Amino acid sequence: MKKTILAAFVAALSIPAFAQSTVTLYGLIDEGFDFTNNVKGSKVYELQSGYAQGSRWGLKGTEDLGGGLKAVFQLENGFNVNNGRLGQGGLMFGRQAYVGLADSRLGTVTLGRQYDSLVDYLAQTTANGNWAGYLFAHPYDNDNTDNTFRVNNTVKYASPNLSGFQFGGTYSFSNDTNFANNRQYSFGAQYANAGLLVALAYLQANNPSSSAGGAINNGGDENFLATRLRVFGAGVNYAFGPATVGFAYTNTDVVQPTSSGYVGAITPTAGTLSNLRFQNFEVNGKYQFTPALFVGGMYTYTRASFNATTGKEHPTYHQIGLMADYNLSKRTDVYVQGAYQHVAGDKTGTVLDVAYVPGAADVSSNRNQFVTRVAIRHKF
Repeated sequence: MKKTILAAFVAALSIPAFAQSTVTLYGLIDEGFDFTNNVKGSKVYELQSGYAQGSRWGLKGTEDLGGGLKAVFQLENGFNVNNGRLGQGGLMFGRQAYVGLADSRLGTVTLGRQYDSLVDYLAQTTANGNWAGYLFAHPYDNDNTDNTFRVNNTVKYASPNLSGFQFGGTYSFSNDTNFANNRQYSFGAQYANAGLLVALAYLQANNPSSSAGGAINNGGDENFLATRLRVFGAGVNYAFGPATVGFAYTNTDVVQPTSSGYVGAITPTAGTLSNLRFQNFEVNGKYQFTPALFVGGMYTYTRASFNATTGKEHPTYHQIGLMADYNLSKRTDVYVQGAYQHVAGDKTGTVLDVAYVPGAADVSSNRNQFVTRVAIRHKF
């Protein structure tokens, strides 16, 4: 009896609720085995959820209001398959939660918790923001191309497709008596034609916080807490036949950082660190051998500038990633991927000196770290 009721409920969500309205239940489960060669001097074997894509389920829907105008909404939950816990700091709908209006001629305006313009436009020119995920993110996901944080209290505009050109932006309110405290704004654009994709984006956040309300507050999932976080970049992808190649550049400026939301985080002593800057240069490629199998790779060079009381230091990061993915069906695939990071350049006397592949259990005990993963992904 219980199974019959549940099946009826799911079926009701997956079909039009009214003649001109639809509500869809969807989701994705990504689960696999990870091995890290050096976590503070020890090897780590672990099950981890949501690396190529975050594990999730959600509801999305539209209502036709006539004249090309629609009401739209989306509620999306992130979770950990291994323990059932909510992701994004324990939020019920931590990935996305918004409602708005979409017009086929004028574009779409949505309000709520959403992705910023770096994610919407620029991320798809990177390996991690397109087909590879977490392990291929730039050091500490300093440019948020892997969705370390979402933005709250956000008004977003997205243009319609204008002969391959699209643009948009976000503004996130602080919801505070200090209007500029923990606010965010971003904008981006892209042009797609045949196999060519060109994109650029910009983001600025003032006083992002791990505890106070406002634009960026993901309960510890923020990439950097600082007086100001500023990111900009551009990228290009080109597909010819079964091959796709890409290049992306991003520049992240963190003014007066206090800490990072990542494991192995940068937590400077008061007064020792005034500015932190990352420049990321990524080349990536993917080859579709058959409709079911692709192999991809990327190399990222990151130059960090570290302003401290001892002077300016320049550690550099070299990161290589490889991935192979095979579709067992339209909804289920298996994949294997690995990422290696080497830290070179100046020694700062901080955690910046040791390797840390995003997704590893913690930082390495030296300047090298390797992580490999074998996983299964199912979409419904």
